[in-house]
Amino acid sequence: MIFTSKKMLRNLVVCAIAGFGLNASVAFAQDSTTTPKKEKRRLFEMSFGQSKLFISNSKELDIKETRAIIVPTNAILFFAEFRPEKRIRLPVFFSLATGPKQFLVDSVLVSERASPTFGTGMTFKVFRQNFGLNSAIEFECGPLASFLFDRGGKIKFAPVAAGRFRFLKKEDFIMYLGCSYSVGINALGIFYGTGYIF
Repeated sequence: MIFTSKKMLRNLVVCAIAGFGLNASVAFAQDSTTTPKKEKRRLFEMSFGQSKLFISNSKELDIKETRAIIVPTNAILFFAEFRPEKRIRLPVFFSLATGPKQFLVDSVLVSERASPTFGTGMTFKVFRQNFGLNSAIEFECGPLASFLFDRGGKIKFAPVAAGRFRFLKKEDFIMYLGCSYSVGINALGIFYGTGYIF
């Protein structure tokens, strides 16, 4: 009789442990399905790149009146972007030329000082195409305003139309390629670089 009681007690303990484990696994499964992990929203982009500027404005009358071949001007590009909404972006950029503006006039190379440029504006995401789980391509464009710091402390304003392709990897690393056109100073630019989204 004692042997039977011990056996029954052991069976009850085993059943209790098994029931507790089953309830815990069910509760954990319900929590994982009802409360999925919230994806972190990334709002800022910081990037570093280069730009090539085809600047056609000049202070020299002979260049203005003569057909000249424009030599691309290289510049370092610092770029930051704030994304308050999925389609709206607020970029800020600073372009620092690493050399002068140069023109070929009658086989003679003429150089001028290239002004550093600061700008901001608003761009919009036009489309996005995903490639697999971790890669995507986006295109964004919009109007910008640029300010050129000329000699003597003068600041020139020029509206800019710009657009770029963004190649994303794992939603944090990007590469981009774009172009811009500055109205008024007739400057065409091509820019590219890499950055990080956080």
